[in-house]
Amino acid sequence: MLHLLVLRYLGAEEDAGPHVAGHVAYLEQHHREGVFLLSGQTVPSDDGGVILARGERADVERIAAGDPFVRAGVAAYTITTVDPGRVHPALAQPLGADDARVRSPGL
Repeated sequence: MLHLLVLRYLGAEEDAGPHVAGHVAYLEQHHREGVFLLSGQTVPSDDGGVILARGERADVERIAAGDPFVRAGVAAYTITTVDPGRVHPALAQPLGADDARVRSPGL
């Protein structure tokens, strides 16, 4: 399964400042492990950030709870589970999509 994690600051973005290094290490770890497929700040950045993760929802919830921003109480995640119905060929392998869900551009 895929999960869209939306991170929202609970106060001012500046409140997260002391925890940025830990948050970046957290992101790097879960990207290396293959759980996080994409992560980035929203534009404008004071809205928070997003992560696209794969795996079992319970595991993703546990991982989200371990984010230094969450542990420090400066941010919280909303997690939405997504079952991809159609997938671009370039994303089929990373997302683990079966051939029935792959749609070629222009078709």
